[in-house]
Amino acid sequence: MYRPLFFLATCVFWLLFRVVFRWRVIGLENIPAGGAIIAPNHQSIWDIPMIGLALRQRRTHFMAKSELFHNPIFGWAIRTLLAFPVKRGAPDRSSLRHAIDVLTQGDLVVIFPEGTRSKTGELGAPEGGLSLIAAKADVPIVPVGIVGTRYIFSRQCFLPQVKIHFGTPVVYRKVDPITGEKPSDIGIQVMQSIRELVHEGIQ
Repeated sequence: MYRPLFFLATCVFWLLFRVVFRWRVIGLENIPAGGAIIAPNHQSIWDIPMIGLALRQRRTHFMAKSELFHNPIFGWAIRTLLAFPVKRGAPDRSSLRHAIDVLTQGDLVVIFPEGTRSKTGELGAPEGGLSLIAAKADVPIVPVGIVGTRYIFSRQCFLPQVKIHFGTPVVYRKVDPITGEKPSDIGIQVMQSIRELVHEGIQ
């Protein structure tokens, strides 16, 4: 029963995104063949299905706040989409370990670097877990700029055009191979890349 429902939901969302929101996905070729962290900015609950549908050809997991799993029905639904819970505000070793395990198996893991949705549209500071997971799993991070989802069904722009731009992967290195120096926090680098992708999408 699950597969037909999942297929039907996928078709409905694809038509909604493609026709109603004039959905544009750019840069899928930037996603590595093996394990990688997908790191988008986060402005709306719509970001999750849009990223999932854009990556439908790959096995993709979502790191989601534990509160979303409290509702039995909704929790079951997002678990079927390979979402797994993470406790915010404190180290969650089990979720970190799970993310590292699936990455080393060659899957994708979507992690919103800011840790929560932005109510203003402005990008926030990255959480520390992003750098830790990238280092432990030894995988690149693909920055993603999402534009338009914040205004879906809003008074400002009821049916905005949505753009999702996958950027060039950022590779974690403990030491720069050229200078021999320790690089700056990879989370900061990723957020800068996201900022540039969002700016390009707005233009």
